[in-house]
Formats: sequence, structure tokens, C-alpha cells
Amino acid sequence: MSNRIDEVIKKVQKEITESDIYRSIYRIPPGDTPRTRLLWILDTVYLHLHPSHVSRHGCKYFFTWGMGGISFLVFLILTFTGVLLMFYYHPDTANAYQDMKYLMHDVPFGPLLRNMHRWAAHLMVITVWLHMLRVFMTGSYKPPRQFNWVVGVCLLTLTMLLSFTGYLLPWDQLGMWAVTVGTNMARATPILGHEGPFGEQLGMTAYNDVRFALLGGSIVAGNALLRAYIWHCIALPLLVGILLMVHFWRVRKDGGISGPKLEG
Repeated sequence: MSNRIDEVIKKVQKEITESDIYRSIYRIPPGDTPRTRLLWILDTVYLHLHPSHVSRHGCKYFFTWGMGGISFLVFLILTFTGVLLMFYYHPDTANAYQDMKYLMHDVPFGPLLRNMHRWAAHLMVITVWLHMLRVFMTGSYKPPRQFNWVVGVCLLTLTMLLSFTGYLLPWDQLGMWAVTVGTNMARATPILGHEGPFGEQLGMTAYNDVRFALLGGSIVAGNALLRAYIWHCIALPLLVGILLMVHFWRVRKDGGISGPKLEG
């Protein structure tokens, strides 16, 4: 009976892999050979992000600390928990804080869900900084990895912005004052802020500078909450996802995970 089932499964698999639709998607020659397996990796978008081989030192943690992989794992946790939190949240000043109270006191496992997201956010900031520190201290930003270092710096900046925009969403005193202080600092930004160097010469005012753009107004109010929500839940995660794919791809193209310099 089991042999009969195996034959049916193999027949179905063969019919699928030899169909015109399948061949139009996966243009890989048939057969299980080293060349075919390599082509599967090179010509498939998802597998293309992964290396065809892994160095021995890449499986050890004494050099990399595993901070890059941990950061990516935490990002996946944040994405999953963040999507679930969106089911219980309205980005307006009349409901935002009440939604948080409802989540913490009435939703089953609500405190667990919110705290997983909160502590994972803190952990991601820590692991990304440690990852950047490790790359810098071990010289892993040097040729041929200069471009990937720049991508990493961009990811670090986006991580901080994700943490900053998420601060305001509970619409509590901590978040409001954190964003108030942060955006007040932004108005002193060179060129972009009306109080910063060259801002006045370029025509920047309190109603057209970077602080006004971040808040959607001159005070922390409903427009600021809505903009923080859109940046935190849509724009910034998309940018991080795109840069992560580029980052992983460049790791592979630059010779795999960086390792200690070999003597001799």
C-alpha cells in the first residue's frame, strides 16, 4: 500500500515539474546534479539570498556572536506581534490609549502580546548595536564589504526610527513627552530645522521644517500620532525588509559570513 502511495506521489510530482506553467516559473534543467543544485540556488529569488556553501567559522559564535541572526529573528518576532497588535489598535487620539488599556486588561494574552513586542523592540536595538560594534571591532567593514557596511548603517538608523515612532503609539505621557523632546531636537537639525545651522538662510520656519513634517503640525497631536503609526507599521518595516534582503545578498556575494584573518 505504501509503495502504491509513493508511486502516485512521484507521478504527481513529475506531472507538476514537467508542466508548462512550472517550467515558466522555474527554468531549471531536470536532474539532481551539483550543477542543477547550484542553479536552483542562483535562479530562485528566495534561495539566491543563501550561500551555496558555508565556511566552517560561519557556524561558530566566537567571532560573530550571532548578533546578525539574532537581530533578524527579533525583527520577525516584532513583525508577527505587531500585526496582531494592529487588530486591537486605532491610530487616533480618542481611542489609542483606551485600546492599550483594553489590550492589557481584557484581551486574552494581551499583556503577553504587548510585552513581547515591547521587549523584543528593546532587544533589537541592543543586538543591532552589538552587531555593528562587532563588525567595526573585527574590521569586517573593510574591502570588499564597504557597501554592506553602509547598508548596515542604514538598517541601524531605521531600527532607531522604528523604536522612536513606536514610542508615541500608546498615547501616554511617556510617549508624548519622548516624541516632544525628540522632535524639538529635530528643529535644530542643520539645514532641515529652522533653528539649526543654515536653516534660516534656506527659508526654514516652524511651519515648513523637518519638525513640522514629522508632526504634521506644530504640536504633538492627532496628525503626529497618525504619521507615527504609518511610519512605524508600513513605511519603515518595508524599508527594513528591502535592505535586509540586500544585506543578506551582499553577505553571500562578499564571500559569506566574515571570519578571523588567517595567518600565513
